[in-house]
Amino acid sequence: MTALFESEQLGRLIPQRAPMVMVDAFYEGSDTEALTGLTVQPDNLFCADGRLTEPGLIEHVAQSASALAGYRAFRKRQPAPVGYIGEIRKMNLFRLPATGESLHTSIRILSEIMNVSLLTAETRSGDEVILSGQMKIFIREQDETSA
Repeated sequence: MTALFESEQLGRLIPQRAPMVMVDAFYEGSDTEALTGLTVQPDNLFCADGRLTEPGLIEHVAQSASALAGYRAFRKRQPAPVGYIGEIRKMNLFRLPATGESLHTSIRILSEIMNVSLLTAETRSGDEVILSGQMKIFIREQDETSA
């Protein structure tokens, strides 16, 4: 699968920078869906005992959602927005991925009201679902100033 954005190019889509980047490929996107990837590296901040931890998987999902928002902005020639996790719902973690595994995460926006998006996410390693659930993301307006 060929990525539309990877490595340093992802800086166009997400505000995070190393060592906090938890998405290393953006494969496809539309107005409501995206497919992202992450190969779990041993030096990842969220790895412990050779596995990506639960907070790392949650951050990967959040950054995948951020990449979708950034892709939408990129297509409009606007800067990538900043988003915040508002709520994690119905999250099912089936197992922690080992270092070296390649993860693929699909994001689908279920609804958007004002600056809040409710999305569903599914992370796979090969054909195996390792995480699924919902998340609410708050997107900060472009003209809002940081506190």
